[in-house]
Amino acid sequence: MMLLKKHASPEDVITLFAVLNYLHPLNKGLQKFILNNSYPGKLNKGKYLLKAGDVCTHIYFVKSGLLRGFIQDEGKDITTWITAENDLVAGINSFFTQTEADENIQALEDCELIAFSFADLNRMYSRFPSFNVIARKLYQKNYIDAENRALIARLKSADKKYGHFLKSQSHLVNRVAIKYIASFLGIATETLSRLRQKMAANTSKK
Repeated sequence: MMLLKKHASPEDVITLFAVLNYLHPLNKGLQKFILNNSYPGKLNKGKYLLKAGDVCTHIYFVKSGLLRGFIQDEGKDITTWITAENDLVAGINSFFTQTEADENIQALEDCELIAFSFADLNRMYSRFPSFNVIARKLYQKNYIDAENRALIARLKSADKKYGHFLKSQSHLVNRVAIKYIASFLGIATETLSRLRQKMAANTSKK
């Protein structure tokens, strides 16, 4: 990813500030810190934000676009998560431990991102106690998302897997290629295609 060689402008962070303010009011000092220590960037569809073996040095707010995390096992790509606008993206283990990443992060659409470095994130924790409240709420959401992913992985029925996906991530159904959804659910693409056709036929009968 090519980060722009400038700090974020007020226009760049309008959406970010709206999301953070929803979680907890941002004081002027924290707003100024974010402006002075964040960087906007673009990532084209198909390009990598992170590759396995690299260290994740930044965490990113997704202004627009769609990304997936995936690992490679026995020559196959296995999608581990998919996320879109108004969420945070990073190789979480790599970022917080500053060690080599196990997963890859790839853009499924053209993306606009706001980047924060590991050092600056920790400076925010130290200088702005209110940011710790925001971070706690963000991590709670991500922990819930991780629990949903774990539940999907443990379900054996393709119907139940897809049903849970529809319940928890319905906003992604028509944006993500079926092969990535199938990989995320741990089922064959053909199985998911038949399941979708069956559900569409049942809906048309009603």
